[in-house]
Amino acid sequence: MRLFDLFDWHARERPDAPYAWFAGRETSYGEALSRANRIANALVAEGLEPGARVAFLAKNCAEYGVFYMGAAKAGVVPVPLNYRLAPPEWSYIVNDARAELLFARGALVSAIDPVRGELASVRRCIALEARVPGWDDYEHWLARASDAPPERFIDDASDVYQMYTSGTTGRPKGAVLQHRAVMENARQISAVTQVGLGERYLVVAPMYHAAAAVTSFWVAAQGGSMYVLEDFAPGEVVRVLSEERIVAGTLVPAMIQACLVNVPDVAERNYDTLRTIIYGASPIAVETLRRAIEVFGCGFAQGFGMTETTAAATFLLATDHERALRGQPSLLLSCGRALPGTEVMIADADDNEVPRGQIGEILVRGPQLMRGYWNLPEASKEALRGGWMHTGDAATMDDEGYVYIQDRVKDMIVSGGENVYPREIEDVLFQHPSIADAAVIGVPDAQWGEVVKAIVVVKSGTTVTEIELIEFARRSLASYKRPRSVDFIAELPRNPSGKVLKKDLREPFWRGHTRRVG
Repeated sequence: MRLFDLFDWHARERPDAPYAWFAGRETSYGEALSRANRIANALVAEGLEPGARVAFLAKNCAEYGVFYMGAAKAGVVPVPLNYRLAPPEWSYIVNDARAELLFARGALVSAIDPVRGELASVRRCIALEARVPGWDDYEHWLARASDAPPERFIDDASDVYQMYTSGTTGRPKGAVLQHRAVMENARQISAVTQVGLGERYLVVAPMYHAAAAVTSFWVAAQGGSMYVLEDFAPGEVVRVLSEERIVAGTLVPAMIQACLVNVPDVAERNYDTLRTIIYGASPIAVETLRRAIEVFGCGFAQGFGMTETTAAATFLLATDHERALRGQPSLLLSCGRALPGTEVMIADADDNEVPRGQIGEILVRGPQLMRGYWNLPEASKEALRGGWMHTGDAATMDDEGYVYIQDRVKDMIVSGGENVYPREIEDVLFQHPSIADAAVIGVPDAQWGEVVKAIVVVKSGTTVTEIELIEFARRSLASYKRPRSVDFIAELPRNPSGKVLKKDLREPFWRGHTRRVG
């Protein structure tokens, strides 16, 4: 099945049903379909062939989900850009993807405009809700296009989007997902929780991210309605959950905690329509979960996955959370069991399954796996070795199939749900004239799961302060990638081959933590 098939079906059968609500305006399925078809025909009119890439830079909005649908109908592949990145990071991704068009919305048009001259493959820039010289107007661009279905056949093996995901070394990699993988994952997730016709699902996680993007597809496939918030603000999220007939939503634990702590009347409000809150990216503290269940009075479920598995591979269900609170709290340290049609194996370095309870790498096999990394055949072959996605996460599995993440096979840091790879930050630090050596690790943080710490060696005869280094990194890196703290040492620990022993650097900070990832 293709991304837009069920969306089209609901628009045909129930054109007046609500597709999305955003910024005070409701968009019907019929209106969304008309927009999607115009987007598709406008892309075709640009001369874009199936498989062509276009970059899309925006905060959450109703148009985000519609643009995914329209591009899919034309066989054009969106490359969603993380709006939290710095302009040089956007430039790298756009050039690596060879995006032919660049779409940006609002203030982000001006934010990316300074590096527009560096975007070698981009031949046209189109602005949503902004007026910047040299940019075409999005509504004018759409107005010339027909709202009839495009005359182009796209099959379910076609690429549907390309999301850039962080690795532990080198530059970000573009994970390429196909229609069938995305729709299979949407169908798998529907086994965990359902949204009925016209029911509202809260979308506040960023839609450039795999989890929120798939949520938009999954809700549309069921004929539900997205209630889209542009940004996360605890007071507004609590208001929406209590006043806007929301039945479910996806939040990261830091968001849940912020709602509980920062909204004075959170416990006095009524959440009678709310059935499920899905969280992910990090485990939830038992105390936070108990308080959240008491306040919101709904079920909780945790998803684990990665961009390379579309979104989800395992789920800790609402019934598992109830079981944990009835006397099995260790279950809350689990990321759950495999979704329907998905196999999860804990394997050694030779891809052999290890005994239950023994630590190994999480491998995932199922219909939701990516096609591979964009223009990186060797990295793709390695990641998908033997037909299994090698996640880079170390875990154990118990006799019931519950997976317990223990550490990271590689050095990736997950901060607030965002993947951060140390080498990129280290490369920036090495550009400072006072730095002789540097290593970056993740350290535990109550709000974000992990935050970035730099450990540096200063060149003899020079000086630099922690504040100076953090400010230096700020110029080149997104805020969530910047070191939150800097430690100064005389020498980094290394093994005989010269590799920095990051495990030794992490140990003092993670001592006493049961689960050593965010």
